Amino acid sequence: MKKTTAPTMKDVAAEAGVSLGTVSKVFNHIPVGDVYRQKVEQAASKLGYQVNSYARGFKTNRTQTVALVWPTLRNPFYCYLADALVGTLMSRGYRAIVTITNYDSQAEQECLNMVRQNKVDGVIALTYNPNLEVDPALPFISIDRHFRAGVPCVASDNFGGGQLAAQKLIELGCQRLLFLGQGSGLANETDKRRTGFEAACQAKGVPFDALFLENETGFAPFEPFLVEHTRNGAFAYDGIFCSTDRLCYEIRKRLYALGVRVPDDVQMIGFDGIYRFDSEDLHCSTIVQPVQDIARTAVDLLLNENGASLPALVCLPVRYQSGGTTREAL
Repeated sequence: MKKTTAPTMKDVAAEAGVSLGTVSKVFNHIPVGDVYRQKVEQAASKLGYQVNSYARGFKTNRTQTVALVWPTLRNPFYCYLADALVGTLMSRGYRAIVTITNYDSQAEQECLNMVRQNKVDGVIALTYNPNLEVDPALPFISIDRHFRAGVPCVASDNFGGGQLAAQKLIELGCQRLLFLGQGSGLANETDKRRTGFEAACQAKGVPFDALFLENETGFAPFEPFLVEHTRNGAFAYDGIFCSTDRLCYEIRKRLYALGVRVPDDVQMIGFDGIYRFDSEDLHCSTIVQPVQDIARTAVDLLLNENGASLPALVCLPVRYQSGGTTREAL
C-alpha cells in the first residue's frame, strides 16, 4: 500500500543512508561534512520533507524567526537594509517578520507586543519611541540609535561620512558650503553627519551654513530657503551636503526649477548610496553606507549567545562615490 503520511526525519535518514543524528544536525544548521549535508538535502528534496519549524520551536524554545521593526519601506535605504537583513537571516536558517510603523511611536510598541506573542527569537529595529518597552530577555539590536544600556547599536560612521563629504566638496573647489538635513528630532547616530561636516569645514576655515527640518514637515519647507538664497539663477552656495540621497534628489529638483544647475553652478553630495531603478547608476554623488556589512553585523550580534560581551556601538566605515552631482577632477 502506498504511504500517504508525510515523510519524517527517520525517512530522510534511511533514504540518505546516514544516522538520524546527522539529519538533525543538518536541519538545525550544526556543522557536518559537506558530503553528509548534500546527502540529507537531496533525500529531503526527493521525499518532499520540510522542517516543521513551529514543532521544533516547542522543543527548543526557538522559532528560527526574527522580527524587523521598520518605520517605512518607502525610504529606499530602508528597503535596501531590510532586504539585506532578510537575506542574511535566511542564510543563517532564520525567517523574518517585517512590521511597519510609519514613524508612529504607539505602533512601535504594538509591533513589539505582537512579535513577543509570536515567540520570535529576537528583534532588529529602527525605532523612534524613546519610551519603548522591550522585554529584557528578548535579544534586541538597534539600528542608528542608542536605545538603552545592554542593547547594541549598529551604525555607519556618520561623523566620518560628514567629514568626508565636506572634504570632498572643498577638494572639488567649493568655497561656501551648506548642510541640509532632515530627521526625527530624536537624538541618534545620524545626527553626526552634520557634526562631522561642520568639523571639517571649521578645520579648513571654509564658511558654511546649516538648515535642519524634522521629517514631519516634508520637503516643501526647504523651498523658501532656496528661493531666498537664489538670485537670477545664482545660488548663494557652491557646495551642498544633504543628510540623505532622497533629500539630495528633492533639493536638486527644486534648484533646477530656480534655474540653478547641478553640478555646474552648485555641487551636491548625499548620504546612503541609493541606485536608480533598474540601474547601477547612483542618484547622486554620495557617501555610501555598507548595507551588507550592517546586516551581517546586526544578525551576528543578535544571534550571539554571550549577551554580556556585546558592544554598545558598532560603527562601520563608509566611502565616497561620485554620482553625477559633483565635478570630479580629471
